Amino acid sequence: MSGCLCIHGFTGAPYEVEPLAEYLRHQTNWDIRVPTLPGHGEILSLSGVRYEEWIEYAEQELQRLMKTSNDIYVIGFSMGGLIASYLAANYPIKKLVLLSAAIYYVNPAQMLADIKEMIRDGVKGNLKENELFQRYKKKMTETPIRATFQFRKLVRFVKPFLKDIKVPTLIVQGELDGIVPVKSAHYLYNVIGSSHKELLFLPNSKHHICHGDDFAVLAERVEKFLRKQKIENLV
Repeated sequence: MSGCLCIHGFTGAPYEVEPLAEYLRHQTNWDIRVPTLPGHGEILSLSGVRYEEWIEYAEQELQRLMKTSNDIYVIGFSMGGLIASYLAANYPIKKLVLLSAAIYYVNPAQMLADIKEMIRDGVKGNLKENELFQRYKKKMTETPIRATFQFRKLVRFVKPFLKDIKVPTLIVQGELDGIVPVKSAHYLYNVIGSSHKELLFLPNSKHHICHGDDFAVLAERVEKFLRKQKIENLV
C-alpha cells in the first residue's frame, strides 16, 4: 500500500489541496491523508500557535501513515511545501511534490495587478464575485501579526534542510501567483539536493493552483510523477 500526505498552506485548510487529493483518490488505491494544521481550518485560531507545532503535527501525521503504508509521497502547498520539504529531508519518503512553495512570498507586480482588478470589480459593484478577494478577505482580518512572524520563522528554519532533500522532487508554480513569486520555484530547483528534479510552470494559475484553470494539467503531471517507477535523468 502506498500513502500520500497532503499539507495545506498558511491560514489555509484542506480545501486548498483537496481537488488534487480527491483526484488521486479516484485514480489510485493509495491512502490519501489531508490533515488540518494547528490553528488552521475554516475557523482560524492562530493566536499563540508556534511554527514548531505545525511541523510537529505534520510529523505525527507522517509517522502514522508510515505504520500502514510502504511507499510514502508528500505533497505540500505554499507553507505546506516548506513543511513537506522538512519531512523529505528527515524521513524516508519516496517522492516530494511542492505546490507554490513559499520560500519567497509576495510577487509585487502580480499583487498590484490583482489589486487593480479588485478595485475595478469594486467600482462595478462586482467585488462579491471576485474569487481572489473572497478567498483572502477572511484571512486578512483573522490572522494575528504574530502568526505571520511564526510563518517567517518557519521559512528561516526550513531553508538549511533543502540541500538534504535527496528524493525525486516535482516543483509546481503558477505564473500568475501574486503571493509566491516565480523565483521561489527557481530557488528550490537550484538548492534542493536531489539529482532528480522537475519544474512545472502553469501559465494560467494564481496562488491556489489546485483551484486554477490549469488543474487538469497539474493533476495529470503529479500522478505521472508519483507513479513513475524508473527515474530518468530529469535535469
